[in-house]
Amino acid sequence: MRVGRILAVDDFPDARVPAWKLTIDFGPEVGIKRSSAQITSYAREELQDTLIVGVVNFPPRRIGPFSSEVLVLGALDDEKGVVLLRPDRGAAVGSAIG
Repeated sequence: MRVGRILAVDDFPDARVPAWKLTIDFGPEVGIKRSSAQITSYAREELQDTLIVGVVNFPPRRIGPFSSEVLVLGALDDEKGVVLLRPDRGAAVGSAIG
């Protein structure tokens, strides 16, 4: 698991379940990865440039025409949907979660 910064949030109209296509920077060791994330309770503006925690060592998963390389982590909430797990302070991009 690593800290990443969301660089881009794109629509994903081909997804069966509403989702965003995310482009995430995980620092020089891991690089830039893409993810399909079912976190549509967040507006694009809320996600852009925010820090997240992601699992970066899973094999890519095909989501329709898109290859999702990272699992963005969040807690499930009955009322809010997915609530992202995020560093509460300015953690460095690429930092390992221990």
